[in-house]
This record gives sequence, C-alpha cells and structure tokens, in this order.
Amino acid sequence: MKTIGFIFCLALAGAAHAAALPLLPMPAQVTVAGDGFTVAANTPIVVDAGDGAARRTADYLADLTARTRHLPLQVKDGPVAGAAIVLTRDPQAPVIHAEGYTLDVTPQGIRVVAREEAGLFYGAITAWQLMTPAHGTGDVQVPAVHIRDEPRFAWRGFMLDSARHFQAPDEVRTLIDQMAQHKLNVLHWHLTDDQGWRIEIKRYPDLTRIGAWRTPPDAGEDGEPQRYGGFYTQDEIRAIVAYAAERHITVVPELDMPGHAQAAVASYPALGVTGQRPPVSPDWGVNPYLYNVDDNTLHFLQNVLDEVMALFPSTYIHVGGDEAVKDQWKASAAVQARMHALKLKDENALQSWFIGQMGQYLAAHGRRLIGWDEILEGGLPASATVMSWRGTQGAIDAARQGHDVVLSPAPQLYLDQMQSDRADETTGRLPSTSLESFYTFEAVPKVLDAAQAKHVLGMQANMWTEHMPTLRHIEHAVFPRMDALAEAAWTPVSAHDWHGFLDRLPAQLARYRAQDIAYADSAFAANIVVDRNAAISSGQATVTLDNQANYGSLHYTTDGSTPDASSPLYVTPLRVSLPVTIKAVATAADGSLLAAPRERVLDVASLRTRSTGELENCPGSDFRLRVQPTPDATTLAPSYLINVFDNCRLYRAAKLDGIEAIRVDAARLPRNYQLAHEAKLVKEHQAATPQGELVVRLDNCQGRTLATLPLPKDGPARFTLQGALARQAGVHDLCLVFTSPISGPIYGVGAVSLLSAKLAP
Repeated sequence: MKTIGFIFCLALAGAAHAAALPLLPMPAQVTVAGDGFTVAANTPIVVDAGDGAARRTADYLADLTARTRHLPLQVKDGPVAGAAIVLTRDPQAPVIHAEGYTLDVTPQGIRVVAREEAGLFYGAITAWQLMTPAHGTGDVQVPAVHIRDEPRFAWRGFMLDSARHFQAPDEVRTLIDQMAQHKLNVLHWHLTDDQGWRIEIKRYPDLTRIGAWRTPPDAGEDGEPQRYGGFYTQDEIRAIVAYAAERHITVVPELDMPGHAQAAVASYPALGVTGQRPPVSPDWGVNPYLYNVDDNTLHFLQNVLDEVMALFPSTYIHVGGDEAVKDQWKASAAVQARMHALKLKDENALQSWFIGQMGQYLAAHGRRLIGWDEILEGGLPASATVMSWRGTQGAIDAARQGHDVVLSPAPQLYLDQMQSDRADETTGRLPSTSLESFYTFEAVPKVLDAAQAKHVLGMQANMWTEHMPTLRHIEHAVFPRMDALAEAAWTPVSAHDWHGFLDRLPAQLARYRAQDIAYADSAFAANIVVDRNAAISSGQATVTLDNQANYGSLHYTTDGSTPDASSPLYVTPLRVSLPVTIKAVATAADGSLLAAPRERVLDVASLRTRSTGELENCPGSDFRLRVQPTPDATTLAPSYLINVFDNCRLYRAAKLDGIEAIRVDAARLPRNYQLAHEAKLVKEHQAATPQGELVVRLDNCQGRTLATLPLPKDGPARFTLQGALARQAGVHDLCLVFTSPISGPIYGVGAVSLLSAKLAP
C-alpha cells in the first residue's frame, strides 16, 4: 500500500493559536486554513438521489450526531441549494484505496467524496468527529479543513473472546459500533474454546445443548450462578454479521482446533482422543483435550465449517491452532498409527497435516485459512495466513516464508493485560500495557526487507475474557487503548505523535461519556506518592503527584474538598503534616477533567496498610494475575492480585518498631487453572494443619516465623485474620506464605495492616 505523506499545518486567520483537531485516528493528510462552517440544527446532509449506499451512511451520521451532540440533522436527496453536508461517491475521486476519501470544510459546508462506500463511511466518521469536539451540544463551528485520507493497513482488527464469557448480541453490537467509530474493519470473533461453544450448528445440536454451558466452581455459592453460558443462534449471527457489514466491518469467525476443544468433546465424546466425556471446562488456562485425527472427526469439522461459511461471508476463517498440548495424541495408539501411516515424523507435523486438511477444505470453497503462529510448527499450507501472538517472531518467520501475517503479539496488544498497576484497577494480567505502549507498537518488524514487509496485512488487539465477565469489564480494558490501536493501524507511521494524540483524546473521552462507554481513566489518574516510613517516623510527608501519561495539569486539595481546575496547581512536591487527606486530579488545557479525582488518606494506620496491588510476588515466579472472588462476578471490585504458581506475597520495607500484631483481609478463591506441563512448577508449602495457615516470616520466605494464623476450615469466602506479631525493630521485608494444599483454593490478600500496641487486640 502506498503511504501518503503527512501535511499538518494550522493557520486560522486572526487566531493567536490553533487547537488540535478532535480527530482519532489522525488522517493521512490534513491542511487547515480559511473560514469554517457552522453546523446548526437541521443542517441538511445531502446525497445523490438513488444512491442507497450514501443514504445509509448519511442516516448513520445523522443518528450519531443526534446521540452524541444533540444536534438534529436532516438527510435529503440532492441537489439542495445553500450550505449543507454533502456525501458523494465519485469513481474519479482523488484517492487510491477503497477505504480512502477526501473531506473539505468551507463556508459553504462540509463535502465528503469517496470512490467506494467504505471510504464514504470513514469520511462521514471524520465529519462527525469534527462536529463533536470535547465540549458542548447543539450548533458547532467546524474549522476550515482539507483532508485526504486512506488507511495504512488493510487489516485493522479487534478480537472478541465470547467463549470464556458470553456477551449478549446487543453487547457485541455496542463493541462493533465503537470499532466503526475508530475505523477498525475486522472483528475476529473467538466462538469456541474449552469453556464454551457459542455458535449454533444445526447438524450437531449438542454442541450448544451441552457445550454452551459449564458448571462454575462453587456453583450457586457467594453469587456464582448454578450454571454459566449461552450461545448465538444462527439468526442472531446473521444479524450481527449484517450489522457489522453496514459499518464496513468484516467478521472473521474462529473455531479453535485441534486444541482448546474440550467443550466440543464434552458434547460429542467421539470427537476426542480418549472416548471419555469430560465436562465443559470451568477452568482457565491450557486444557489437554484435542480433536481426534480420524476421518469421522475431520468430516464432522468439515460439516461444521459448511454451516460456518454459510453464516460468515468473510474470506478468512480462523482455525486457532494454538496451545495444542500433544499428550493425548502421544498416548493414543490409534493416533500414533495414523501419524505413522501418513509418514509424519512427529505430533507437530500431525498438527500441520490436520490444519492442512482444514485449509484445503476452505480453499475448495473459496476461503482462506488463518491461524495462530503455532500453525507454523511442522510446516504450513502455502495459502495460510499467520496471526502472530507469541511475540513477533512468528510473523517474521511466516513473512520470510512468503505467508501473509497479522501482528497481534502478547503482551503488547493484549487487552486483558491491565492498563496500569494502580491499586484501583480491576481484573487482568500483569505486566500492564499502557496507553502509550499500545500507541508506540510498530506492526512491521524492522528485520523484514521491503518484499517481506508487504506480507504484513496489519495489526489486531485481542480481548480475552477469562477475567472479563461483563461488558463493563471489557469496556474498561478496551477503551481508550482502542484509540491508540486505531491510530497505529490507520495513520502513516511518520505522522505518529504521542503528545498530539493526547491533545486530541479529551474529545474522544467526551464521546465515550455521551455513549455510556465505561472507559478506563488509568493513564491520567493522579498518583499520590509518599515515603511511608519517613512519614510514620516524622509525622510529616513529602507528597509527589504524577500520572502514567505525564499529561495534563495536576491540581490538588488538602481540606477534603473535591479538586478541579481552580484548585491549587501542583508544581513541586508538597510538605504536609499527618493526618491529612490529599485529593488530586489531572485537567486538560481547557480545564476539563481527564480522570476522576483520586484521594489518599495519610495517617499512620493507612501508611502501615498495603493493598493487594502493593504486595509483590515472592521470589521464584513472576506470574501475576488480578482476579475477583468469583469467576463470573458482575461487579468490578474487589479484586485480588495472585500468583497461581506460589501462594505467597511480600510486604516490602515494613517499619516494625512498635508493631505488635498483624491483620490480613483475605479471600478464598477457586483454583480453576489448567497449567498443562507447567503444573509441576506450582509450589506447595508445608502445613501444620489440614487446611493450612498463613505464616509470616521475617526478611525472606525462609526467615524466622513471626506469626502463624490458622486458615478457617469453612465460612465466608472473604474473611479477616488477625494475630500477634513477634516484636522487631527497624525496617524489614515480610513474607506472607499460605500453606494450604495446592489441591484446594488459592488465597488472595486484599490488604495487610501492621498494628501498634494501641490497635492490637
């Protein structure tokens, strides 16, 4: 694809300065000069009579503007005398790409011209963004602008996992709407996995009668449902595919194979290797169930693909191919006989043969296979496209072999990675992937030469939902990182500008609020930082304020009032006396809030308390995961940071002078994790009782025992442990080790408080 050069100049007559245009992603070419146009109530949107495509786009623009700006616009057939918003398709339009368009704003109105319907739609999205700056409703002054635009990449994707947690059709449509507004054009829909089969297959009804439902751990207790699941009927899928197509989004379905097959095998045990019927998995991770490799199983899957292809007109069909643990194949005499009959050297080659059979079947029906980068192992059909998730090496290897690739690496573009390390975040994996890290990701590996780089179709962010049970969880994880993804995928790389992106983001946040999108404000939330031990010793604290993005003006209060742009401006660290409550907020240049105000209580008790996110892993494993008390929670809090390999936490640099007791707020969490070959890495600590204890050790996890707190045998899932702590002087690390059996629950720590003589029992 030809990359258009970027021109960006702002020269508004008589203006001392010009604000950044409220556009995301930034178009390829932008010039601003001259007098603009006021869009008022009932300004007409004009289309050529008989152009149904333009009419659909005009109706969409009118509806979107009414909902987000409260500005009613009329759609009319042209020609119309006077100023107007004009949407026109012209085969001679000066754009190259089918998704390209031009947009001009003059005192006579707004004019969008494109060759194809998709380009006209994206031009209308840009017009809507120009009409929805950060503030206000009703009439709006749009600056004079000339835009010539087309995307950098053909594949601008978002993957939604509906297998682990099910989203209702209207929730899927909500996400499709946001994709369209961000100019993303591929919804990769993950529909089958170990935990659920979500697509109705008429020929095999048990795939949804059985495979769409699982029995959760602790079913029926503490808010956990008796069973969890759901599926999309074929009519619902047709409607969603059509809804996406109206917004120029192609839906690419994924049916994972040969691994992640437990829900299918639970439905039809003959599809599996052992012949046994497992349950639909209530566990996260890597399960051992694979599809069989006999002719009956292949025929079954081809029949499934027939119905899938009838529902999804996409060129690509995704067949997964990831995390297929080969233990069952290795242990099966029948599978081994099949492998040797095919003259295949090992199980990786057998997987490639299996994937090849699916690829040939799809090719015979005019479709193309795409899969995760494991499909490279053992060889790959020439027509296959590779989606690289295990870093970027899979994309590099595939492109060098002549395969098209989509970059979707973990953790860089994984939306289930937390957006920050803040204590008030909800669920997700760590390390966090910030807004800036999404923005700066480069999809074309530098090691590829020009010919190899042409195989890079684009990039995609993945929303895995093991720990995202509701739409609110998903929205918190996705937005505003979707904005960063969109600009990285659409805008020429030479025009990427992190600080300019931040300047344009407040307008997008206002659009989210107008549409009730529960975006995360983590990048702009104020961090209130103090030296705990120094404050405890002196009764005074030096307070530093910042935020993740290093953006905006920080304002604060110390009198309990809520801060805003009129509150004192943070310039240098504050010196305050305890006790005090610090509240802080970041504001944009226009005074609007970039995030909700945050507060921190500074007193001795609070400074001696560490929340779950402030505790560290014990040495030996860097795995970190933030989970809720139940896998299917309907609220965003509380959450607990755990390590499934070692149920142990570190309280760093505890000032122990005068401390006589410890209080731990804890939770009993289901150990619903399948770890495959990594299960041997789970560490078990020696217990003194059958249910185990929480043992507190000095300095390190082999240090002297300061406290032993027995764990309750039963009772509420959330509980408090409190007991005496052997007296110590000075500053030490504390190791908190749960000695409960690894066959039982994982214990999460919500908070740890060190108690002085006054507070100890």
